[in-house]
Amino acid sequence: MSKFNKGYLITMDDIVREGSDILRTVTEPVSIPPTEEDKDEMAAMLQFLKNSQDPELSKKYKLRAGVGLSANQIGLNKRMFAAYFSDDQGQSREYALYNPKIISHSEAMIYLPESEGCLSVDRSIQGFVPRYEKVQVKAYDGEGNELRLRFKGYEAIVMQHEMDHLNGIMFYDHINKEHPYKLPTGVTISSLY
Repeated sequence: MSKFNKGYLITMDDIVREGSDILRTVTEPVSIPPTEEDKDEMAAMLQFLKNSQDPELSKKYKLRAGVGLSANQIGLNKRMFAAYFSDDQGQSREYALYNPKIISHSEAMIYLPESEGCLSVDRSIQGFVPRYEKVQVKAYDGEGNELRLRFKGYEAIVMQHEMDHLNGIMFYDHINKEHPYKLPTGVTISSLY
């Protein structure tokens, strides 16, 4: 039985840090429809993201702000993640995705000029992380319904970052080791901001 039940408050102490084997593990698919335990864990993950973006709660519980959290970041070998962010129009978007998979992507790529951050990484890592500008994701919701979702720009970056976690890949694995600010050649690539 998981400690991450519906009322559990995830804090930074629950976040697995880089160097842990679970972050380099290709996670196991969850059953569809998800179990009650899976749904409770997902609810706790989503609540953490909301709390981390709330100025009062993040200060009270000493939370770093996050927009995505994968199950293996809290030590669970499960193929699921939560995401919570504002879209281009400033509307809050929340996603609880089970067994997500990128089924198509654009040729064009983008990157965040200030690099990416990660709740599991306590140090600042500089360099460009090239990502697809647009992705289509197939996943399941908490009721077991199949979803097909399209993301572009920042939202696509968040989705790819979390999908990487589920495949044991860290964001800095994409940074050119010799030249951190060198981008791949042969593709159209632009800065997001």
